[in-house]
Amino acid sequence: MTAPAAPRRRGPVRLRLDPATMEDAQQRWTLRRWFTVGATVLGVLSVLAVVLGAWAVVRIADARTVLYDEVAPAVTASQNLSSAVRDQETGVRGFTILANDVFLAPYVNGKQAEAAAVAALQPLDRSFPGARLPANLQEVEVAADTWRRDYAEPTIAAARAGAPTPNAEEGRLLFDRVRVATATLIDDLQTERLAARQRLDSTITFLAVVGITITAVAAVFLLLASIGLRKVILSPIRRLAAQTRQVVEGSVGTRVLGSGPRELVELGADVEAMRSHIQREVDELQEANAQLDDRTRDLERSNRDLEQFAYVASHDLQEPLRKVSSFCQLLQRRYGGKLDERADQYIEFAVDGAQRMQRLINDLLAFSRVGRTTTGFEPVDLGKAAGAAAAQLAAQVEETGGEIAIADGLPTVPGDPSLVQQLLMNLIGNGLKFHRTDVPPVVRVDAVQRGDEWEVSVSDNGIGIEPEFADKIFVIFQRLHGRDVYAGTGIGLALAKKIVEFHGGRIWVDHGEPDEPGTAIRLTLPVSPADPPPADPALAGAVPSKESPS
Repeated sequence: MTAPAAPRRRGPVRLRLDPATMEDAQQRWTLRRWFTVGATVLGVLSVLAVVLGAWAVVRIADARTVLYDEVAPAVTASQNLSSAVRDQETGVRGFTILANDVFLAPYVNGKQAEAAAVAALQPLDRSFPGARLPANLQEVEVAADTWRRDYAEPTIAAARAGAPTPNAEEGRLLFDRVRVATATLIDDLQTERLAARQRLDSTITFLAVVGITITAVAAVFLLLASIGLRKVILSPIRRLAAQTRQVVEGSVGTRVLGSGPRELVELGADVEAMRSHIQREVDELQEANAQLDDRTRDLERSNRDLEQFAYVASHDLQEPLRKVSSFCQLLQRRYGGKLDERADQYIEFAVDGAQRMQRLINDLLAFSRVGRTTTGFEPVDLGKAAGAAAAQLAAQVEETGGEIAIADGLPTVPGDPSLVQQLLMNLIGNGLKFHRTDVPPVVRVDAVQRGDEWEVSVSDNGIGIEPEFADKIFVIFQRLHGRDVYAGTGIGLALAKKIVEFHGGRIWVDHGEPDEPGTAIRLTLPVSPADPPPADPALAGAVPSKESPS
């Protein structure tokens, strides 16, 4: 068959762009410019909002400090001062009437309370340097000292001595001065508290107005940006995508024109320049596809012929081999011991060769059948499959004195039951065959789930496999030992690999620790089912030999 000519290869394509389109593109804003302007405006608004917000927060903190840490304590102290001087006046009046020191206690306690209140009000000259509060406090102190010096102390002394007390009217006038000074101090402090509260409220209002204003401006900006983005960028992109999609769907004659920012116009020009090139490439591709279809049909026909040849050849070879083997065995039974020793040896060689040839043909046919006779996957219980394989190997177990340990709870996987059983029989059979001298073989089968696949392990305590031969053992006809040492066709592990790969898995040798004897063959089988390729009826009916393990 003559292969079709391959399509000629082209070098890098040089696209010719429309000069008018490129000139128009140069006059448009780029996307970077649009985004730079938008980011600048948004950045200015953000900085302004942060600065005004920080200034307002500082002002609010200062106003709160003045109101709650300075004015409010001062108002409380002034009220305590007023109560203290009234208590002193009450104590003097009671002592004057009854001349009992018990009634003098309010006077003594009042002086102490007055001193404490005055001490609390001393920072007024620092907190309110421009106000009249320090002067008011001084007036209260002067008035209170004058009342005590000119009236209260003389009255107490006279009452103790039983002498006439000073003029009560004069004492009342002196105390009225104290009362007026105290009231003035309290009124001024109340005025300062009201002013501080108003400053706090106005600052909070300013912060709210600033926040609302910035939010409104940002919302308007984002709205305009959204409209601009849709009009300047998204709409041109949609138009360009629609035109390009028409070309992709087969309308190669559709003209592609970019609009919007410079990059989109240039992109549209590039796509338009490619359109004519695509038209030429489509014609060449259709021609190449036609040639590829012809070649594919030829290959499929050739594969069918080869498969049919393998099937027919194996069966046609089996018939003369069976005759040769039968007659050689008949000679061996009928004339064994009647001829000389060399003749018996020749007959034995002929029988053995014919039998090995039959096994080899069966194994080759089984190898070629993998994946071609399966009509569909079904759930396969690995525990039952391993048990069936062990049952077929019962004679080999008894001959070697070995043991097959199948773990409990082996999973159920999707697959071909006969192929899975053949796979396990090959691996277990190898573990029984390649055992150490005077050491009964022990083969273990278990499985563990790793992600979306099961990892099945078939391990033994046999002679092991050197690491340099780990990949070689899965190649067909590759043997690590002579036929006189271990029987086999060299196809068993190659067949196992093909079965595993047909089920979508992997197989490898796990060497483990260097000083541990034996071999561990690990393979993976998917948890989820996969559809196998269609079966080929021409290959149905072939049965692998019972000595397929390599």
